[in-house]
Amino acid sequence: MPFMPRLTALASLLLAAVSAVPQAEASAGLCYRGVNLSGGEYGDRHGVHGTDYIFPSEDTIQFFAHKGMNAIRLPLKWERLQPSLGGPLAHEELARVKETVALIRKAGMAVILDPHNYAYYDKDRIGAGVVEPAALSDFWARMAREFANQDGIVFGLMNEPHDISAPDWLDVANRSIAAIRGEGADNLILVPGTIWTGAATWFNDIPGGSNASVMLEVKDPANHFAYEFHQYMDGDFSGKHPTCEKAKEVEQALLHLSGWLRENGRRGFLGEFGGSSDRACLDGLAAMTGALSANSDVWIGWTYWAAGAWWPPEEPLNIQPRPDREDRPQLGVLTRAIRERPADPDRCAQPF
Repeated sequence: MPFMPRLTALASLLLAAVSAVPQAEASAGLCYRGVNLSGGEYGDRHGVHGTDYIFPSEDTIQFFAHKGMNAIRLPLKWERLQPSLGGPLAHEELARVKETVALIRKAGMAVILDPHNYAYYDKDRIGAGVVEPAALSDFWARMAREFANQDGIVFGLMNEPHDISAPDWLDVANRSIAAIRGEGADNLILVPGTIWTGAATWFNDIPGGSNASVMLEVKDPANHFAYEFHQYMDGDFSGKHPTCEKAKEVEQALLHLSGWLRENGRRGFLGEFGGSSDRACLDGLAAMTGALSANSDVWIGWTYWAAGAWWPPEEPLNIQPRPDREDRPQLGVLTRAIRERPADPDRCAQPF
């Protein structure tokens, strides 16, 4: 889970200014509604599967499929999949990923492959010396060779880049997109911004320029990508607290982004969001999913953070099923959002 800096005063004013902008009439439901199944990113590169990290079981995957979800964001660790920069993918780890992908696809769900690395490889940031900007594009070229053009497989370029300027991150992202397309892969690509790709900080004026200005220069020869945003509702937007005092600001941020996406002919995806069972959080989750559904001309979907077999039962945002116990209240909010506006299969089969 990220830490997201607070909104600047300027951004707050911008959000307030657009709060009165009417939402667009949505033509259909969102295409992807799902959950992050955490576990594959745990531990360090030398972690032992089943001891230090774990991929989701078929039972967990099927549980969420039966709730009506149709997408799993699958966190991975770059260093375990590619132990040496520029080197081949690790056979055993790749086999585990493929096995998990097959279980997700068997359940009729899309899978978002997510190197959960924050624009770092081990403790070295991309572009800071040891890890060249081309390192991520090499990784994605190799991943594309393994998963190119397979139905229901989406490439999430990187989880929550930070400590990197927007122009530097744009260069890394465009290199990676070019590498994927260079392998002949036309898979949907999810492209984050920097500063943890926060929805509420997308317009913040930071050194090098805001995500809103810089990331418009994403180049995809296939024009088959969406921006990936993350957002939480607690006081510092980190998702580390059980409170949701920023819920209204977050809703307005999503509406602001909807206008930006529409104005620029782009699409968005909310890859992480979440809240506790506190009433303010449940209302906030309903408002967030509602804001996306009401603007489904520019939003393609969401994946809640999070579930996973090793999540502590007391973790406030956890929606992992508990044996012989009722579903957590957050899951009820999510399943209602799915039922209220079903996806249009024909529309969702088309490139975005």
